[in-house]
Amino acid sequence: MKFSQRIQNVQPSMTMSITDLARQLKAQGEDVIGFGAGEPDFDTPDNIKQAGIEAIRSNQTHYTAVGGTNELRDAIVAKFKNENGLDYERGQIIVSCGAKQSFYNLAQVMWEEGDEVLIPAPYWVSYPDMVALAGAKPVIVPTTADSEFKVTPEQLQEFITPNTRAIAFSSPCNPSGSAYTRKELEGLAEFVLRNKLLAVSDEIYEHLVYDGFKHVGLAEIGPEIKKQTAVINGVSKGYAMTGWRIGYLAAEKEIVSQIAKLQGQLTSGACTISQVASLEALTGPQDAVGKMRDEFLNRRNETVGRLRAMEGVSCYNPVGSFYTFPDVSGVYGKKFDGKTIDGSLGFTEFLLKKAKVAVVPGVAFGADAHVRISFATSMENIKSGLDRIAEAIDSLQG
Repeated sequence: MKFSQRIQNVQPSMTMSITDLARQLKAQGEDVIGFGAGEPDFDTPDNIKQAGIEAIRSNQTHYTAVGGTNELRDAIVAKFKNENGLDYERGQIIVSCGAKQSFYNLAQVMWEEGDEVLIPAPYWVSYPDMVALAGAKPVIVPTTADSEFKVTPEQLQEFITPNTRAIAFSSPCNPSGSAYTRKELEGLAEFVLRNKLLAVSDEIYEHLVYDGFKHVGLAEIGPEIKKQTAVINGVSKGYAMTGWRIGYLAAEKEIVSQIAKLQGQLTSGACTISQVASLEALTGPQDAVGKMRDEFLNRRNETVGRLRAMEGVSCYNPVGSFYTFPDVSGVYGKKFDGKTIDGSLGFTEFLLKKAKVAVVPGVAFGADAHVRISFATSMENIKSGLDRIAEAIDSLQG
């Protein structure tokens, strides 16, 4: 059977693959601890679940408008106003089946063959492939832990060509947990405006920040950059609603109208029941978000402290998200079972075989010296899993 060249060029999502593998091994009776999941391990708050149940009981089970219900879009407009100081209209908001679809839709309507999109690395695993699916070229801009995995305008300028159309990044970042300050964003805003680019600001982790860090989005820097920014967000991470599949995008009306045209031919409107539940998430009590954030902070501190004590491992202390992104290249070159660890894939394989611990190799995010460890799991799993990792590293030879 012949498949399109388009799909043959796409790589499977390594984060999903690692999570699925850990589940399969558990189902086979293996005692595997999974640090691959990119979702909170908490239950969706009861008030949100109840809203979904009531939606079913009241027969809110039919199609909605392609861009989402008026009530939910109005709630998103209010959220941007109250939390971010941004003024949008309903027509500048579109609700999709997750933030992932929001980015995919945007890529399809904005970029084509010959275009280039700057993507700082480490990046969320799907950015390059979704840019490529639009026919455009992802241009990777490397960063390091020394710069807290953040790019400067000076770095970006080195990668600018006449074909550059956009820059796409997340803050707080998946996988590094780094986040840009207002001053840093001011520099990026000036760069975007000077080069007449579209900025894609993925802010899905905005509610999960620590140590007094204040989330600021790129569009908040001023009215000019707001017009050239597409903000992507959703309810998945902050409200433990990954399976409800609701994301949203805010941008200029002409961008949103083109996305709506595309989405009308793909999924149409997102799940009605999930939209009702998301309305409750945004407008109802917010205390559950704070409780989850506090627990994530405890887990982050445990995870980072333990990783920093391991030989050959260094670890940036993330200010957001629920990931750590340790540099494990200090153990590269060592051997297990006669096999040399030569990169993050080899290290991941080693941990799975030797320690029955699943992590995501950093090569999936454009940073092969690292692995991603999610602390969106119980403290018991974190302590046990890190014990296993430490013991496995100590067993390496060479």
